[in-house]
Amino acid sequence: MRRKKWWLAALTLITVFQVISMVQVLFDQPAENALFVLDGKGLDAQSALFFGIFILVEWVYFIAMSIARKHSDPALELVAFFLTGIGLVVVAGANKEQLKTQFIAVMLGIVCFAVMLWLIGNVDRAMLMRTPMAAAAIGLLVLTLILARNIQGAFNWLQIGGMSIQPSEFVKVAFVFVGASTLDKLQTTRSLTKYIIFCVVCVALLFLMRDLGTALIFFFTFLVLAFMRSGDFRTLVLVCAAAAMAAGLVVLIRSDFVMERFSTYRHVWDDIYGKGYQQTRVLIYSVSGGLLGVGIGKGNLKDVSAATEDLVFGMICEEWGIIIGILVVLCILFIAFHSIRCAAGARSAFYAISGIAAGMLMLFQAALNVFGVTDLLPLTGVTLPFISRGGSSAICCWALLAFIKAADNRTWIKRGELGATQQ
Repeated sequence: MRRKKWWLAALTLITVFQVISMVQVLFDQPAENALFVLDGKGLDAQSALFFGIFILVEWVYFIAMSIARKHSDPALELVAFFLTGIGLVVVAGANKEQLKTQFIAVMLGIVCFAVMLWLIGNVDRAMLMRTPMAAAAIGLLVLTLILARNIQGAFNWLQIGGMSIQPSEFVKVAFVFVGASTLDKLQTTRSLTKYIIFCVVCVALLFLMRDLGTALIFFFTFLVLAFMRSGDFRTLVLVCAAAAMAAGLVVLIRSDFVMERFSTYRHVWDDIYGKGYQQTRVLIYSVSGGLLGVGIGKGNLKDVSAATEDLVFGMICEEWGIIIGILVVLCILFIAFHSIRCAAGARSAFYAISGIAAGMLMLFQAALNVFGVTDLLPLTGVTLPFISRGGSSAICCWALLAFIKAADNRTWIKRGELGATQQ
């Protein structure tokens, strides 16, 4: 009972923080005919509805889990909801017209989280999905390469109706799924060879699409999966394959499109109105936020291209302050370390491998985003997990979270089960 009250208090604090944050971007409409007015501005009813539903979903999820899975640890979901709430407010503060799309994607992501938990809840069922998942992933990347149009130098977006999706985000889930299920029950050299071919094909297709950031994330995840395998001959084969992929990356990095993209790395101040425009502005504005920020929705960086996607960490530092910026980084670190902690007691190697791979993938992706924004690494154009605007990214992050949740044994202890109180 005391444990439940502790998490109830944590969720209450998060909700209070979210409400205070959301109110700052809700009142920006003309006061005429508005139901509520604050400082001469009327309430944006549609945005208020989206935020209200999001908070309601948080509470419904927590209450349902506390009933159905009494001993499940909700810390992971609390962190995810906290980061997602910040992302929704950032999007609303920059452009409310984009809030609806992001909100729908977040809701779909939460549904995907639940579906993925059910899918991998049974290891045998998950193993049956390995080959179809691999085929679907490669097929989706090939389709993207054929049909995608050039957006900022990359061919990684598909237009379906009036919506844009980034298929490589969904392939991240398949990449972790296929890798973990293959390494969990690796019986033959043939199976290993197929997996290596799958990895090489995925990374190669991403480079052909000129999606360097995602290719690096896939390569890093491959190394994590290889490391998770026990130290036998098969592991050596994986490491050798990784080395071969790295050699291929070195060759491709010499291509013109990569050199052009990295031409401003460590030289952003040489051309502040040209190629260095984005990063010089993000560096200036993020520092101007100080400890507490200039105010949500009141920053200047939101007017710069890709502010709510690639440069979102800078927006947080400017509008929310460096304290919240550091808190965001700590939350991502918590997710990664939580995946490692849960893996030690996972009920199957599949859960241990997939949980750590998912956690490290998000950590590496966050590092590319944060260090790219601050010019410590080249700007690769990857999103900040749970926060950056992008429906595909939001769905992917929640789906990956299911792997980490599944690695925690307490997730599978139902209310009233024998021995549950010992967890």
